[in-house]
Parts: sequence; structure tokens; C-alpha cells
Amino acid sequence: MKVEDYDFSKFKNSTKAKQALVRLLQNAHAGEKAAANAYWGHARSLFIWNKEERKQIIKIYEDELHHRRRLFDFLQSLDSKPRLIREIGMWCVGASIAILSIIGTWFIPMYGAGQLESTNIGEYEVAARLALLAGREELIEELLVFAEVEWDHEDFFRKKVEDHWVTRYYPLWNKPARRDSIRSLFNSFQADTKQ
Repeated sequence: MKVEDYDFSKFKNSTKAKQALVRLLQNAHAGEKAAANAYWGHARSLFIWNKEERKQIIKIYEDELHHRRRLFDFLQSLDSKPRLIREIGMWCVGASIAILSIIGTWFIPMYGAGQLESTNIGEYEVAARLALLAGREELIEELLVFAEVEWDHEDFFRKKVEDHWVTRYYPLWNKPARRDSIRSLFNSFQADTKQ
């Protein structure tokens, strides 16, 4: 998801923004479980010999679980809950990726994780804007922090694969904007909504 591609003009009232925020947070909650499952397998991969690399992937796994716990809290504060079907589906996706990561190559899980994390940045940027439009300002700071953490994850995976020989034939995903743009673009959006 790219924040610049999202049409915020359709949210003329806070009720519609809240509905969109809830749906996005439900998707993110399930997605974080899929990511955590995948990273669990990735950290146990037969192809990760570097202890520091394994340690960093475990840290990312823990970040995803922390995001998931907080997203659950956010949903409760919005009088909502996760969607069971989505949770089951994403759990299965993550478990499948975990198994493939354990027995697969080094490059594919690293590349796939980086590409996934790049979309997660935008997902949390959109969520922060929807929280603003829904009148739920208390969620904004943490959602922006989540976007920054996802940026850090993407950067880790990008640095791991960018010089790999496969990228000569299979190009990298689009590089996200600078980390500090997450806040500056949000601040601009917030200023525009006040006019």
C-alpha cells in the first residue's frame, strides 16, 4: 500500500474514516501474524549461518508480535475485534512461508520480507491519517512509530539483498522515501485537513 495512492477525499465524515481505519487495522493485525510466522521460520532457516543476521530477524519477529498486540488494543478501543476468517487465512500464509523459509534458499525469504515491509510502511502511514480523520488522535503517534519500525525492517532486508547477483536479473522493489518523510508528510497532511 502506498500512502500517495490512497484517496482520503472520500472520508468526508469521521464515521466513514473510522470504518476504514477499523478494516485496515483488522488487516494489519492478521498480516502481522502472517509476518511473525514467516519470520519465525526465516530465523530457523538452514541457510542463515550468520548469528547476527539470525538475531536481527528474531528482533523483527518480536517487533511484529508487539505491533499485533497493540493493534488488538487499538481495535478494542474502536469497539471492534479481529476478523476470524482473515486471521485464519493469514496464519496459514505465514505458516506456509515459514516452512518454505526453513527449507528454501537464503535470497527468496530476504527479498520477499523486504518487499512486504515496504508495503507495511504505507499501511501504517494510511492508518495514521485515517485515525486523524476519524478523530482518534491518541492512535496517531504509535501508528507513525510502527511505520518507522517497518521502514527500519525494509532497510535491513534491502541492504541484505541489494548486492546479491540475482538482483541483476530480478530488480529490487521501489525504494521507500526517506524515513523522516513519514512524519513530515503526515504533518503536511494534518495541516491541510485544518484548512
